[in-house]
Amino acid sequence: MRCPSCGSLDTQVKDSRPTEDSAVIRRRRVCLTCNFRFTTFERVQLRELTVIKRNGRRVPFDRDKLMRSVQIALRKRSVDPERIEQTVSKIVRELESLGESEVTSETIGETVMEHLRALDDVAYVRFASVYRNFREAKDFETFLGQLSDDEGGAKEGAKESTEAPAGARK
Repeated sequence: MRCPSCGSLDTQVKDSRPTEDSAVIRRRRVCLTCNFRFTTFERVQLRELTVIKRNGRRVPFDRDKLMRSVQIALRKRSVDPERIEQTVSKIVRELESLGESEVTSETIGETVMEHLRALDDVAYVRFASVYRNFREAKDFETFLGQLSDDEGGAKEGAKESTEAPAGARK
């Protein structure tokens, strides 16, 4: 591992610990050249993913870019950072488990939206506004109308299933 301070490759691991969900290993390292201490994180990667952009260009998948996008959508929302990390890990695992080494940016966007919707409605709308390129207030109205219709239908279905049939009451 290259030292971020002096660039030396002569570093040593001083301590290794798994994170709470054991999905990542945290390693404390020290550079033997300049004595700089730093932390690295190691996680399982099922496969190298390549993103196919809308214009056809291919770029390597960047987990940090995904994390930044999710954090921007969740900015000033009261969501625990651990839940954000878990959500991003779920998204990455889901993308890696698709069985393909290439994934479209549309697939990534839809997957992120699906997970953000479960996590925070405001973040979901924020992400959707950028991902779907909202241009005017009417775009928000339409999208929020669909969101309300989806939730209203789900709530109505839940309400109906919990009520007893009319003939069953006395």
